[in-house]
Amino acid sequence: MLLSASPNSLDSSSSSVLLDLKKCKSVKDLRQLHAFAIKTGQIHEPLMAPEVLRCAGLSDDRELDYALKVFDQMAKPNIFSWNTIIRAFSESDEDHQQALRLFVEMLHREQNGPNCHTYPSILKACATISAIEEGKQIHCHSIKLGFNTEEFVLTNLTRLYAMCGSMEDATRLVQKSFLSHENEANAVLHNILIDGYCRHKLISKATKVFDEMTCKSVISWNGMISRYTEAGLFKEAVIVFYKMQDENVRPNFVTLVSVLPAISRLGALELGKWVHVFAEKNEIEVDDVLGSALVDMYAKCGSIESALQLFDNLPKRSPVTWSALIGGLAIHGRARDAINYFVTMKQDGIMPTSVVFLCILNACSHGGLVEEGRVHFNEMIGIYGLKPKIEHYGCMVDMLSRAGYLQEAEELIKKMPMKPDDVIYKALLSACRIHGNSEIGLRWANHLLDLAPGGGDCCVLLSNFYASMGDWKAVAEMRLRMKKLDARKNPGCSWIEAGGEIHEFVMEDNSHPQSSEISLMLVEMARKLKEEGYVPDTKGVLLNVDEQEKENIVLYHSEKIATAFGLIGTEPGTTIRVVKNLRICKDCHDWLKLASKIYERRIIVRDRSRFHHFESGFCSCKDYW
Repeated sequence: MLLSASPNSLDSSSSSVLLDLKKCKSVKDLRQLHAFAIKTGQIHEPLMAPEVLRCAGLSDDRELDYALKVFDQMAKPNIFSWNTIIRAFSESDEDHQQALRLFVEMLHREQNGPNCHTYPSILKACATISAIEEGKQIHCHSIKLGFNTEEFVLTNLTRLYAMCGSMEDATRLVQKSFLSHENEANAVLHNILIDGYCRHKLISKATKVFDEMTCKSVISWNGMISRYTEAGLFKEAVIVFYKMQDENVRPNFVTLVSVLPAISRLGALELGKWVHVFAEKNEIEVDDVLGSALVDMYAKCGSIESALQLFDNLPKRSPVTWSALIGGLAIHGRARDAINYFVTMKQDGIMPTSVVFLCILNACSHGGLVEEGRVHFNEMIGIYGLKPKIEHYGCMVDMLSRAGYLQEAEELIKKMPMKPDDVIYKALLSACRIHGNSEIGLRWANHLLDLAPGGGDCCVLLSNFYASMGDWKAVAEMRLRMKKLDARKNPGCSWIEAGGEIHEFVMEDNSHPQSSEISLMLVEMARKLKEEGYVPDTKGVLLNVDEQEKENIVLYHSEKIATAFGLIGTEPGTTIRVVKNLRICKDCHDWLKLASKIYERRIIVRDRSRFHHFESGFCSCKDYW
């Protein structure tokens, strides 16, 4: 490069220095060129100082302190320089207030005032720091100078109000804009509204805006898919993905990365495979980002072998890719494999992140590898200097509690640097019930109640705990408490993919078009299973009803309904894949083990925390869940 030569060998023409500044890629090179411009007097030429400022403030290797010093040395900065320094601070991760201070200074010093390029930057700074009052004043100023209808100004004004929660003002701006429906800026404005409504949890209003858009860009579709997924509306995200294709809008890289998490949560393996094939056919690069999403999808849809195969063929692997695979192995109960890949990751020179350690601890918990879990927890802190988050402590408490190390789990909770959450208390109490340790359970029961007094799940867990002790008075009190607080347990919900559709079932569900056939299949299954020695486990039913009614209640758990539908809706020998939002109960676990043997089907169920592979009367979890 020219800069590698001595300063005396540099071309002294200002056009050459300007050209070098435009190609400048480092602060070191910039300083050299700046010094040369000062030494030769070229810094006083009209274009030179502004170009030095642009390079210092807006390049990838920007240095704002240096840019500000360059700006302060300008006797009479032009409008380009003002816009450059304001934009530099508005786009940075540093002092956005400085952008506001510079804007105010500009109003006092710049004779001609701001132009249409000034407002987008200063409005962005206001939006970033939620400076709504200052933003309103700047809005008024743009109206005064007639810039408020400029497309870039209008979009940034709308974004300001949307990000600050003033959705009425944002909507009013869009409604009063004179942009045609075909104008690309009109789609941008509506995308901002959708983002704003979703940001403030107003999903139905976002949906209304999206549905009413007459000209949707691919960004509009991607945004809606992404926002539905973030809101936990996975089925809705997939429906938008289908509609996108119905309207002949071609999915791009961002579309695939956005929809794959929703597919993963629904366990829609066939749709996930289609996305993978689509990417390859349309030459969409499966890099570490899309590759990680695909590995995660295959793992969470129950096809861990496909996840492993894809992972091995990826040209590049990031820590996210490794955590996707290790986390996938963990939820499939393949703890030893997860640890082996973790060792390989470190051997490849990849620094483990806190997310990777969370996956490893989860693997140890599901696999009952207590000593390995202790080692990796200490390794995380002592060797890699990572500070455990509450999720890491939750994994440790879960691992120790499952394995019966209840006193050690209790001591860990006491030593935690942060206040335990309900997940930690639930893990401990569930284990106390399983291991019959009422002493420790009673010590912590009230902590859970204090943390989530109206939580239906917490109340049910406590009811089950008291019932396991035979304390029926406490059970009655808990039920009365739930009634007074109108506390409800999250309803069990299961999904199954069949015939290119995702079918959803809830407990005692009869809304499906084939509900009569499903019900007949359930009755037939119950008869066949009982002939093989199945006895319904109704201990979890705490309602005051007779035993037959309790048996009917457990018969219609959502995963049983989904499995029955799978048996009548798929070809013999086909693997049945079910996803459930809650932890599978013991009765359903026993039921599915026996059903896999009687109907000679492989049944894969993903519950709230892990996979269960039922085959020939056995489960991959070895009844340790």
